[in-house]
Amino acid sequence: MSEKFYITTPIYYPSGKFHIGTAYTEILADTTKRYKKLRGYDAYLLTGLDEHGQKIETVAKEKGKTPQEHVNEMANETIKLWKKMDIQYDDFIRTTEPRHEKVVQEIFEKLLKQGDIYLGEYEGWYCLPCETYFTETQLVDGKCPDCGREVKRMKEESYFFNMKKYQKRLEEFYEQNPNFIEPVSRKNELFNNFIKPGIEDLCVSRTSFDWGIKVKENPKHVIYVWLDALTNYITALGYLSNDDSKFKKYWPADLQIIGKDIIRFHGIYWPIFLMALGLQIPKKIYAHGFISIKNGKMSKSKGNVIYPEQMIDRYGLDATKYYLLREFPYDKDMTITPENFVNRYNGDLANDLGNLLNRTIGMINKYFNGELNTTNIKSTEFDKVLEELILAKIKETEENLDNLHYSDALEKIWEIVSKSNKYIDDTRPWLLFKSDEREDKQKLMSIMVHLVEALRIVAVLLQPFMNETANKIFSQLNINEKDWNSAYEFNINRGIIKVTKNAEPLFTRLEVEKEMEYLEDLIKGTQAKKD
Repeated sequence: MSEKFYITTPIYYPSGKFHIGTAYTEILADTTKRYKKLRGYDAYLLTGLDEHGQKIETVAKEKGKTPQEHVNEMANETIKLWKKMDIQYDDFIRTTEPRHEKVVQEIFEKLLKQGDIYLGEYEGWYCLPCETYFTETQLVDGKCPDCGREVKRMKEESYFFNMKKYQKRLEEFYEQNPNFIEPVSRKNELFNNFIKPGIEDLCVSRTSFDWGIKVKENPKHVIYVWLDALTNYITALGYLSNDDSKFKKYWPADLQIIGKDIIRFHGIYWPIFLMALGLQIPKKIYAHGFISIKNGKMSKSKGNVIYPEQMIDRYGLDATKYYLLREFPYDKDMTITPENFVNRYNGDLANDLGNLLNRTIGMINKYFNGELNTTNIKSTEFDKVLEELILAKIKETEENLDNLHYSDALEKIWEIVSKSNKYIDDTRPWLLFKSDEREDKQKLMSIMVHLVEALRIVAVLLQPFMNETANKIFSQLNINEKDWNSAYEFNINRGIIKVTKNAEPLFTRLEVEKEMEYLEDLIKGTQAKKD
């Protein structure tokens, strides 16, 4: 039986269209799932929508819809977007589904009965967009410390979760599991700023709005959105249901991928909820940074938000994914600039990778009429060097992927691409082609076979990141050996290889000035007006 690997993304709050940052989270999760499956894991990916709360109720009212009508519409749009992005999720959970709501009520009852939840009254500063209460000292310049928006003073009867009861246990967990949260900077910030100073009891119900899961024994109370939302990771697997086989199989989660803005909820509330339920805590939470644009943060109010559809429709899915994965550092924020995108597209994709494939297929067709006979080769002095470098880079690619260093993994793959291009320059096949010597023809054959194999291995390694591009390479080489472990076998004895007669460019070079103008308009928020 394959080893399991359970991956989750946050369930998203459907108040409007999802921007490129949300898309990045899904791309990371999808890339991880594809990689793990290629390595033989039983990988399972969960995503979905967090459909309750005051903000949803407010947005729906503004649109003249019921909350359910609004979230239904947003669910359809989200599913369409994930399909457009080819996100290979296994389950899409909505918190308005009976399978979730019923179990959340049972969880609340369980925690209430065992004394972890008690009834009281809450007064504090409330941020509507974040669905979060804050104390006076947590505010920054009188505003929400997370999103910077205005907060309101609110007072209402509420149920509270006794977080203080689990303070010491949470601290011990962090000490015993130093890699629970990555990168370490996020863990240190969370621990030093929120855990070490002392955790306050958490308000876990509201009475000032109606759109949410009701507390069974006191239905004027709506269960707080984070106790509702976070539990989706286990309700989706059938926890406390008639069929909990998936829960028994996949829990605890192996990797939960989130944005750094919700690390407090996942790094404090979530482990404590699980401790109270007597359940295992996820093995790892990776909190990536934010995406900003050339002139600062994206803002819907300013109209300068980049949506994934805009990039995909113009440049293709694989180019969009490559840019985000290659440019986004493991432990820092990312800034999108027109210059970076055009340089990556033209340089890495069109010139380096695309040109390598075109040159190779073009030479094979010119020198050998599109057909290689690998039984008739003689090694050159450069062959072994190329083989050894490729094997080293495969290992480095795996190490980086295993450690969530997606950008570095792509860099290692491109070192193979770069070395293969240099291999052409070093071996100078065009000179060997002009020679009438039998040995030179055998060396020329060896060079072509080595280039085919290098490209095949690059395609194998690219499958988690750029599956469509990888398949195009396999197709043009007329080789279907895609198994991950096959990358370690530099096979120069394939018998007969017949490549395509008509090579198609993987990526067509962009017109720099034209695309720079388009991207500048996109960043300024003026492109939509032109479209």
